[in-house]
Amino acid sequence: MSESRFYHISPKGKLSGVATVDAALAAAKDGDFLWLDYCQPTKEELSRLIDPLGLHPLSIEDCLDANQIPKIEDFPRNTFIIFNTFEYLNKKLSVGEIDLFIGVNFLITVSKPNSENRRLLDGIEHIVERDIENAWHGPAFLMHVILDYVVDRKFLAIEALEDELETREEAMLADVSNFIPAELLQSRRDLLSLRKSLFHEREILIKICRKDCPFIPEKAIFHYRDIYDHLTKFFELTESYRDLVSSLMEMYLSMLNNQMTKAANETNIVVRRLTLITTIFMPLTLLAGIGGMSEWSMMTGPHNWRIAYPAFLLAIGVIGFINYCLLKWFEKRRR
Repeated sequence: MSESRFYHISPKGKLSGVATVDAALAAAKDGDFLWLDYCQPTKEELSRLIDPLGLHPLSIEDCLDANQIPKIEDFPRNTFIIFNTFEYLNKKLSVGEIDLFIGVNFLITVSKPNSENRRLLDGIEHIVERDIENAWHGPAFLMHVILDYVVDRKFLAIEALEDELETREEAMLADVSNFIPAELLQSRRDLLSLRKSLFHEREILIKICRKDCPFIPEKAIFHYRDIYDHLTKFFELTESYRDLVSSLMEMYLSMLNNQMTKAANETNIVVRRLTLITTIFMPLTLLAGIGGMSEWSMMTGPHNWRIAYPAFLLAIGVIGFINYCLLKWFEKRRR
C-alpha cells in the first residue's frame, strides 16, 4: 500500500484529513472539494478513480512511467498535468515528477520518493494550511499553491548549481593543471536537463494563462501568471549558465594551451643552451681527441711537452672563444 493522504476542503476553508478515498469522495458530494495526495501509488489504486472522477487510463500509465516530459492534456472531466521537481544534492541534479489531475471539485497529486527516499511533496499540507485563504476557493487555487511551492524549490536547485559553477571556476583559476574538465561537462548536462524541463513547463503555463484549461477559472489566471514569470526567469538563468559553462571550457583550454606553450618555450631555451654548448665544444673535442693521442708531443718532440700542451690548451680556449663570438654574431644578424 502506498503512502497516500486524502483531504477535503469545506466552503468555509477548513482542511480536513480523511482515512480513505471513499470518505473523501463522500465529502465531495456534500459540497466540499477533495484533494487526493498519492505517493508512489499502485495502478490499482489509481484505477479506482477512473469511474468516479473520470481519470483516463493513459494518464494513469503516464503517472506510473518514469522520465515523462512535462505536458498538459485536457479530458472531458479533468485536465492532466505533468510537472518536474529539481533537487541538487552532493553535486548531482535529481529531476523528479509531480502528476496532477484537476477537475471541477477535486485535485489529485501523484508523486514518487526522491533520491533520499522522501516524499517530493513532504510537508505540503502545512503549506496549504498556511495559505488556506487562497486554497479554499477551489481546486485551481489549491493547485496554484502546490505548483508555487514546487517552482520555488526549483530556484534552490538552480542557485546550488550556480554556486557549484562559481566553485569550479575558482578551482580552475587556482590550479588549471589539476582541474577536472569532466565536472564542467556534468554541469552542462545538468543545465540541458533543466532547460528541457523548464521549456515544456513554460508551455504549460502559457496554455493555462491563455485560458485553455476549462477547470481553471479566469480569476485564478492571475496567480498562474506569477508562476509563468518565475519559470521564464529560471529558463533565462539556465541559458546564461550554459553560456558561462561554454566560456569556462574555452578559458580552461586557453589556460591549458598557455601552460603548454610556456613549457615548450622553456624546453626551447634549454635546447638552445645545450646546442650552443655542443657547437662550441665539437671542434674542441676533435682537437682534444687528436691531442689525446700524443700527436702534439710527437710533432714538437717529447722533450717540448712543457710548451706543447700549454700551447694546445691555449689554442683550444681561443678557438672556443672565437666559436662563441661567431655564434652570438650570427644570432644577432638573424634578429
